[in-house]
Amino acid sequence: MKTTAINVIGMGYIGLPTALMLAANGNQVVGTDYKPEVVDCLKNGEITFEEAGLKELYQKAIAGGIEFSYEYQKAGIYIIAVPTPYDKKSKKIDAKYVIRAVQNVVEICDKGAVIVIESTVSPGTIDRYIRPQIERFGYTVGTDIHLAHAPERIIPGNMLYELVHNSRTIGADSMETAEQVQKIYQTFCQGEIVLTDIKSAEMTKVIENTYRDINIAFANELAKICHSAGMNVYEIIRIANKHPRVNILSPGPGVGGHCISVDPWFLVGDYPELAHLIHEARLINDSMPEYVLNRIYEIMEKNGIKDTGRVGLYGLTYKENVDDIRESPTLQLLDCMKRHLGSGIKVYDPYIKDTVARGQFQNLEQFLDAVDMVVIMVGHKEIREQQELLVNKVVYDTRHIIEEKVPYEML
Repeated sequence: MKTTAINVIGMGYIGLPTALMLAANGNQVVGTDYKPEVVDCLKNGEITFEEAGLKELYQKAIAGGIEFSYEYQKAGIYIIAVPTPYDKKSKKIDAKYVIRAVQNVVEICDKGAVIVIESTVSPGTIDRYIRPQIERFGYTVGTDIHLAHAPERIIPGNMLYELVHNSRTIGADSMETAEQVQKIYQTFCQGEIVLTDIKSAEMTKVIENTYRDINIAFANELAKICHSAGMNVYEIIRIANKHPRVNILSPGPGVGGHCISVDPWFLVGDYPELAHLIHEARLINDSMPEYVLNRIYEIMEKNGIKDTGRVGLYGLTYKENVDDIRESPTLQLLDCMKRHLGSGIKVYDPYIKDTVARGQFQNLEQFLDAVDMVVIMVGHKEIREQQELLVNKVVYDTRHIIEEKVPYEML
C-alpha cells in the first residue's frame, strides 16, 4: 500500500470540500468514504451535492491529483470529517462514526501519523472516546500517534469562500503537532488560525453554534409574544437593533442543519444540571414547527380554507439556496402534521430533485396553481424574485421575505 500525504475520511458536506480544497492547493490527497455510491460518483466526475463553485474546485483537485477510495490509506495526516449525531434520549453525543473511523485509521497507519478530528464533538469527546481507541492498539498518544482537533466553520451555500476566509481553531496536545496541522490548513486558509489545546477547541466550536441557537430562540419567543400582543415583531427587532450593542437575529419556523440544531444538545447532555438556558433555547426552537402548524390552522380558518390539500409549503431545505435538508424545519412540520392530520399538504422546493415532494411539481407556477394558501418556509431566491405570483394567494411568510405590496401573514 502506497503512502499519501493526507487521507480525508468522509466525503460529505465537510469532508469533500476540504479534500478538494487541499488537493487544489498542492497537497497529495485521497478522499475516503464507506459508501460505494459516493466514491463511484466522485470517481466518475459527479459531485454528490450542490454547492456554488464546487464543480470548478473538483476539476482543480482532479488536476492536482486527488484520488477517491473506499479504503483507508497509509498517510501522514488523517482528517476525519464524519457525522456526529446525538442520542435523542440522553442528549449526549453519539460518537460511533468518529470512533469507527479512528479504529480504521489506527489499524493501518504508521507510527508518527497525525489524526485530525474535524467533526464537531462535545468537550471531552476526544479524551473519553478517541484516546482509549488508540491505546487499545498498543500505541501511546503523543509519542506514536498524535491527535488534533480542527473543527470546521463553514455553512452550506457559502462553503468555499468560508473555507478560505474564515478563521480556524486547531487544538493539539503539543505546539509541535498544532503547528504541523496548521501548515496543512495554511495551504488554503487565509483566515487567522488559532492554536490551543484540544478540549478548548472542542468547547469553542460547540459554544459558537450554541450562542446562535440562544439568540434565535430569543427572536422566536419574541415573535410569539408580538403575535399574541398584535405587534409586528420585525419592526420591533429593526428598531431595537439600532442600539449599538443589540443584535437580535430573525425569528423563523425552526432551526435546521447539522450544527445549530444539534451541537447545543451536547452541552445539555453532558451538563444537565448547569445548561438550563441552553436547554430552554433548544426547546423553544424545537417548538417552532408546531407553532407554525397552529398558525396555519388559524390562517386557514380566517380565510375559509377547509382543505389542507389546498395548502402548500414552499421550501424543504433547512436554509435558502442549498439542497441540504438535514434537520429541516419543514420536515419537522410535516411530521407534526402527520401526527395531527395525516398527509395531504403539498410541498415544493426547486433545490430538491430526487424526492417525492419535488416530483409533485415541475416548477413554481405548477405548485401555485395547485394551492390556495402558500406557507413560505424557506426564502429561496426563486420565490424572492417572483413574489408577484403570490398576489392572489393567502400567504403565510415565516421568513420575512415578502414585500409590502403582497398581503401576507407574518410569523
